[in-house]
Amino acid sequence: MTADAPNSHAMTNMTNAKNVPTPALTATTPAGEAAAKLDKLKARLAALGSLVVAYSGGVDSTFLLDVAREVLPTGRVLAVTAASPTYFKEEVEEAQRVGRAMGVRHTVIESHEFELPEFRVNPPDRCYHCKKELFSTLTAIAKAEGLATVADGANASDLADYRPGARAGAELGVISPLQEAGLTKDEIRLLSRDRNLPTWNKPALACLASRFPYGKEITAEALRRVGGLERYLHDLGFTQVRARHHDTIVRLELLPSEMKLALAHREDIAAEAKRLGYTYCALDLLGYRTGSMNLTLPSRVSSERKSPEFGGVSEANR
Repeated sequence: MTADAPNSHAMTNMTNAKNVPTPALTATTPAGEAAAKLDKLKARLAALGSLVVAYSGGVDSTFLLDVAREVLPTGRVLAVTAASPTYFKEEVEEAQRVGRAMGVRHTVIESHEFELPEFRVNPPDRCYHCKKELFSTLTAIAKAEGLATVADGANASDLADYRPGARAGAELGVISPLQEAGLTKDEIRLLSRDRNLPTWNKPALACLASRFPYGKEITAEALRRVGGLERYLHDLGFTQVRARHHDTIVRLELLPSEMKLALAHREDIAAEAKRLGYTYCALDLLGYRTGSMNLTLPSRVSSERKSPEFGGVSEANR
C-alpha cells in the first residue's frame, strides 16, 4: 500500500481532469430537491462516525468523499483506490492528486481480480467476482483501521440495468449512501459543480474489462490493445471513448458530436488499430452509450436488471 498524507490545498487548486462538454442536466441549481437529498446524505454519513470510501476518482466517489470529509472528524475518513491492469494508471494518479487537494487520507492498493478464473472467463456476473475480491479487501482495511464501514459510489441512476457487483457489496455489508439518499447522476454533477469539484463533468469511467463481450476471455494482451487505442483516441482530442473488443475487430463508440473528428482522422485511427493487432476498425453509428454489451444478455439475466439483488446499471459494461 501507499498512502497520501493530508495537506491544505484548496479545492480550487485541483488539477482539472479531461472533461466532456457540459452535460445536459435536468436542473439548473442544486437548490431544492437535490439540496434536501444532500442533507439526507450528510446525516447518514455523520451517523456512521467513520468511513472507508471506495474511491475511483470518478464523479460519484469523488463527491461522496468530499461530503464525507466535510461531516466526519479529521482522520476518520480513508479513501482507498484500487490499481489494476483494467484501469488506466493515469486515473489512479488523478485520484491521488484530487485526494491530496481534499486533504484526506488516501491509500492505493493493488487489486487481484486477474488471479480469479471467474473473472478472466468473463461471465455475465463477472463484476460480482471482481467486486467481491475488492470489497473483501476494503472491509478488512476498515476493520484494521477501526473505521465503521465501507461505502461505494453507486447512485440512484444506477438502478436501471444489470449490476451484479452490487450483490457482492450487499453480501459484505458495503453501503451505497448516494443511492440511499436518492441522488441521481445529474444531481451529483450539479452538486459537485456547486462544490467546485473538478470531476463534476468528468466522463463516465468503467474498467477496461467492460470492452469485452460476455464469454470472451479477458487477457493482458487484449487489455493492452483496448487501452492503447483508447489512450491514442484521447490524445487526438476525443472525450468519451469506448473501444469494444471483438476478436479481430475493434468497434469504436464515440460521442455523435465527435464522429466528424473520427472521419477526419480515419486513416490514422485505422493504422493505429492495425498496429495494436486489429484487422478491422469499425465506427459504431449509434455512438457511445452505457451498457451496450448488456444487449447480448439472455432474457433471464436481463429480467433481473431491476431486482433489488442486483441493483442497477452494470459498472462492468458502461
